[in-house]
Amino acid sequence: MTTTFRPEVAQVLGRARLTEVLTAHIGGEFTGLGRGGWVDVDDPATGAVVAGFETSSAEVVDAAVRNADEAYRRWRGISPAERGRLLAGAAAAIRRDTDLLARLECIDSGKPLSQARADIAGSARYFEYYAGLADKIHGETLPQASGTFAFTRREPLGVVAHITPWNAPLTQLARGVAPCLAAGNAVVVKPSEMTPLTSVYLARLLVETGLPPGLCNVVLGAADPTGKALTEHDLVRHITFTGSVAGGRAVGEVAARRIIGVNLELGGKSPTIVCADADLAAAAAAGAQAVVRNSGQSCFATTRLLVDRVVRQQFVELLAERMAGLSVGHGLDDPDVGPLISDRQLQRVASFIDSARVEGAQVVIGGDQPSVGGRFINPTLVQDVTNEMRIAREEIFGPVQSVLEFETLDEAIAIANDTEYGLSAGVFTRDVATAHQVAERLEAGQVQVNRYIGAGVEVPFGGYKNSGLGREKGTEAVHHYTQVKSIIMDIA
Repeated sequence: MTTTFRPEVAQVLGRARLTEVLTAHIGGEFTGLGRGGWVDVDDPATGAVVAGFETSSAEVVDAAVRNADEAYRRWRGISPAERGRLLAGAAAAIRRDTDLLARLECIDSGKPLSQARADIAGSARYFEYYAGLADKIHGETLPQASGTFAFTRREPLGVVAHITPWNAPLTQLARGVAPCLAAGNAVVVKPSEMTPLTSVYLARLLVETGLPPGLCNVVLGAADPTGKALTEHDLVRHITFTGSVAGGRAVGEVAARRIIGVNLELGGKSPTIVCADADLAAAAAAGAQAVVRNSGQSCFATTRLLVDRVVRQQFVELLAERMAGLSVGHGLDDPDVGPLISDRQLQRVASFIDSARVEGAQVVIGGDQPSVGGRFINPTLVQDVTNEMRIAREEIFGPVQSVLEFETLDEAIAIANDTEYGLSAGVFTRDVATAHQVAERLEAGQVQVNRYIGAGVEVPFGGYKNSGLGREKGTEAVHHYTQVKSIIMDIA
């Protein structure tokens, strides 16, 4: 690993006006406070340290939450239409700064530049969508006996904690923060300690575009002490967490003990069923995309391809051809596949490939590191996988695709559902009736038919089983970030 900056990295950090030592962003300012120790932030493609931050201690987190609570009490009194206008302004500012934000995201998370640009566009879209929804969050009138009038109101919760992951820092932030603000809440965000750059940039940008200071504060650090102090704070009334099942259980236990709301998005092992009558080229393209997007570091990715035995060999050849030509390199060079986030993740992905070989699966292509070195794994295709193998049971989070086979549709659905996860799933078939039947029987929060790419901001997203609780995106998100008050009046 090199410890030398690429020249572009220094230029991007300079353009972003990020201080060499990052600290919590509270009330519209970098506080200069940490008190919890120093953490390096590196470029995952090279290992070079590009920034660092002072960990936000429990005292700093307390200041962030209290400041957000004060901002919330003012914000909830602003008209929904005005909230919408301010959020629309934030969306415009994100779009204006797309190039800079995308390059920061490349440096921070390693993702290729074109993918980072798409993420920034998605982040702006979240603010646009919820800006338009801000003045449409309403209750209902309810039929009652004569002389009685009943209605409901949807009211904000207060301060919402958002704990976001490293694989999509800005879109994950925007996905939760935008509906929270539209509904009248304030937020305190704790990004992953590995990828804080775009989160702190956005916190400053929101204030510069006119949002009241304190509405979106950012604290920096790992689960302990920073995350723990945030989730345990008395003024935090809801927690949104994206991460591992183990982390979600810990957060869920805190929420249960404190009797507050929680959204958990905890990962997936998403299957796609490829029927004999499917457009195999389209299905192969979807299978290849799973290892391209974020280098396979995506909970949404379909990483178990269940293929009808009749067409399995043809499909594997098509998929191998798709994957064999993928380029690997630094995100700023815009390759097909970027690096893995850390040395630990690199070792983990390699261990899955090794275990697949030991258990009897066949590596068709890849399975090794490219000559460029660093935290890269060549896109890997594994066939002869069975659903009992570790590679089929656990979330890999790397550019590794698995092909399993089935003989009957009932068998395929049984294999697809035989997992602790239920985030997403897919089916490729030319038969409309089959598509409906399979979609109904798959145990997943989202089912893709004859495609497997991310859906729009308008489409609810979340999982069954250990993939989590609650739904993000669309109007469903607002339901989680508001509470219902019923008002019953005697009008006789």
